[in-house]
Amino acid sequence: MSLHSAPIETQLAIDLIMILENQQLPAQVVLDALKIVQKDFQHKRDQEEISPSAD
Repeated sequence: MSLHSAPIETQLAIDLIMILENQQLPAQVVLDALKIVQKDFQHKRDQEEISPSAD
């Protein structure tokens, strides 16, 4: 399977891994940052569920 036919979340994950690896930061710093990012996106998702945008 090529990357172009992979699910969008897989493509995004690969892009994020490449970006983060290029920063050459300690793994723990990246993991701590990802926890913050996850919390932020969970909050955004929860807000979308409360007030879905009109399409």
